[in-house]
Amino acid sequence: MHRRDVVKAAAAASFIPWLQPGPAWAAWRVNGDRVNGWLKELSRFGANPEGGVTRIGFSDADVEGRGWLVPVMRAAGLEVAVDPAGNILGKRAGTAPALKPLLFGSHIDSVLNGGNYDGDVGTLSAVEVARTLMEKGYRNRHPFWVTMWADEENGLTGSRGFLGEVSAADLARPGPRDGIVLADKIRKVGGDPAAMAGYRHEPGSIAGYVELHIEQGGILDRTHVNIGVVEGIVGIMSWDVTVTGFSNHAGTTPMDERKNALLAAAELALAVDRTVKGRPGRQVGTVGRFQVKPGAQNVIPGEVSLSIEIRDLSMETLASLWTEIKSAGDQIMTKYGTSWVAAARPTNVTALSDPAVRGVIDQAAKGLGLTTRLMPSGAGHDAQDLARIGPMGMIFVPSVGGISHSPKEFTRAEDVANGANVLMQTMLRLDQA
Repeated sequence: MHRRDVVKAAAAASFIPWLQPGPAWAAWRVNGDRVNGWLKELSRFGANPEGGVTRIGFSDADVEGRGWLVPVMRAAGLEVAVDPAGNILGKRAGTAPALKPLLFGSHIDSVLNGGNYDGDVGTLSAVEVARTLMEKGYRNRHPFWVTMWADEENGLTGSRGFLGEVSAADLARPGPRDGIVLADKIRKVGGDPAAMAGYRHEPGSIAGYVELHIEQGGILDRTHVNIGVVEGIVGIMSWDVTVTGFSNHAGTTPMDERKNALLAAAELALAVDRTVKGRPGRQVGTVGRFQVKPGAQNVIPGEVSLSIEIRDLSMETLASLWTEIKSAGDQIMTKYGTSWVAAARPTNVTALSDPAVRGVIDQAAKGLGLTTRLMPSGAGHDAQDLARIGPMGMIFVPSVGGISHSPKEFTRAEDVANGANVLMQTMLRLDQA
């Protein structure tokens, strides 16, 4: 363990006994019925027949959901505005304005055919914490910023923009599905792409960030543990891949003269799976998008677009895996007489949570009579961007059956309330420190 980690761990261990929180706010609880009611209301925007939502970032459904959220945030006593990157920030002034802000929140955009809890629980619980503190008359020392990050599911767009890491090239790049450039999407939600070049939050500019999220895995549900205390978030490397062959007549082109992009792409997908499985560890790899052109029964496929994504807590492991995948891909293209281009998407860098914040979350949960478990996050979150500018912590609540990114995604109402209470008690402790 590095010396700085030892120091942080020691600080975490001594943090709560030193604090001695007063009985008044230590006994405060959120309104669980209210936050769960908000979850149901938000699920109307982008609702699909299967019971989930399709609320892709910057889509019409996302705009409608954001429009519903803003007055809910204002009713919680927050001063609400959209920043240049399209994030919704709800601010509550502190009594000691010289102190740096404490941030907490999540996102409300979804994947295609997603569920009603991923991101929504963290965002609405943060608003509920602000609402409860307003009703209790609490005067926070630090400025409190409730954050709704834009377009989390498509590469942490909003939190990267908050750090000043969305480039001019990113803003001009068309989306792989809709062909709309990112700058136009940000304008659609009230952001200002022209101002993003000078918009940046540097390391040390915030006092901390805490994000509540559903686990999206089955560990807490299976082990009947109430709260996950996240030790770190995996890094994610991903690529938009185009395999190019030659479209020709399916009946008149001999088999040995074909340049079939589909066969090459299919073998590439198998190579990703084989490479990731070929070494010990918790790394995972996925080919999740596969589109064939021209897509006709009597035409040899001439082009295939696909996605490749790999995840692990070690960035070195990810780099090594990609080297192997690329080598295998080059050999496959030679075999089929095809070519390929892999355009790298923004990398989500591995992020470890802050040991002191981790300790506060654990003690806050135990103070509520809840059980805890230290665990990694296999999914990417905006928290990993915020970890680069200040101390970060994450709180997990159970996902029933470990199901996520699906209409069947579900977190029990009592677990949502538990998570919101842990978030509130964590923010109170951090603020008082």
